[in-house]
Amino acid sequence: MAKGYIFACTNVSEKECFDRMLFGAGKLYGENVLQIKKGDILFLYNLDKDILYGIFYAQSDGSKNIVPEAWNGKYPYQVRVEKNEDVKFIKNAKRFLNKLGVSKNTLLSEEITLYICEYLKNPDGFDWEKIKRLKKEDLFEKPPLETTTLWDYPKQSYGKTPKGDNKYPGVTPAFIIYNLIKRYTEPGDLVVDPMAGSGTTLDVCREEGRRCICYDIAPTRPDVIQNDSRNIPLPDNSVDLIFVDSPYGDNIRYNDNPNCIGKISAEKEEFYDELEKVIRECHRILKPGKVIGWLIGDQWVKKKFTPVGFLVYQRMTKYFEPIDIICVARRNQTSNTPLWHNRAIRFNFFLRGFKYLFIMRKPDGKSDKNTPREVKWTFYSRERKRK
Repeated sequence: MAKGYIFACTNVSEKECFDRMLFGAGKLYGENVLQIKKGDILFLYNLDKDILYGIFYAQSDGSKNIVPEAWNGKYPYQVRVEKNEDVKFIKNAKRFLNKLGVSKNTLLSEEITLYICEYLKNPDGFDWEKIKRLKKEDLFEKPPLETTTLWDYPKQSYGKTPKGDNKYPGVTPAFIIYNLIKRYTEPGDLVVDPMAGSGTTLDVCREEGRRCICYDIAPTRPDVIQNDSRNIPLPDNSVDLIFVDSPYGDNIRYNDNPNCIGKISAEKEEFYDELEKVIRECHRILKPGKVIGWLIGDQWVKKKFTPVGFLVYQRMTKYFEPIDIICVARRNQTSNTPLWHNRAIRFNFFLRGFKYLFIMRKPDGKSDKNTPREVKWTFYSRERKRK
């Protein structure tokens, strides 16, 4: 059974898809398209009509610019397609795909591809109960890219190969690193993690074809280099993306190294001074225009709240331009138990429910902050529907 992929189109681009028997995608999804092999099963989702067409078969491997002039060059990652039977379609496709837990422009597993084919051929006789028994990891070859600023992951890793060690204290969710490198890097780019912990960044980058250098003050594995993140041994302007999951204070015992920043209380100014040394080094080694992602959480301990995220954000803006702030839901932390939820109500405090992911860019000198922008808003009517 072949794997599957759902391409997207609009009313404008649909005709060209069928006339040329060619499906295409933009740069953001290019790597997924390049993994398509001849014989794989393809579907086409018209966003405007909310219709899913199928079944198509890849007549070629996924490639770049098979027909360079197609769609005026907007969708250069392309696959030639063919159909061995009449094309069928599913109306209200968004609802159907949501029910499956599937999104467009995502590599599908063999199992979920088979289910979509079954539904197209016999929608009335389709067995929805077997879909309910599917685990989320059975749907995709790769996790879908996030489209909102709220990221919520039920577990730490994805796929058949573990990324990092989910028993490591404060381990980073692999989905975060996957989303960052897919959006902000290309295959072969250099990614650096100066506080690598159990090596999650290294594992994700290897699987996605990125070069990666990981450091830690107390390495847990041989492919992580021992180094203090306040002095990174790399040349200026040499790195394409940096990811940092730093300590949030002295709330976790990471290691026994006396120089670990995680031994300093987040209530002390010294903690932020030391993190700023890391921020300064990250700015030095990052190429102009490239991106850094910094994961951080706040602290509430003994009736005192410390806005660790805001304080780190202030330090980062001395060196970087903000792109966005992501809210990452916290899962499986030690306080996520009935006992702690009961205490939060009895003693009137809040458990930490999220972390910040600050996504920032090193200035490239091309933009002028003092130049005013003109934004043309599109306003929609808010007329009440008549009953």
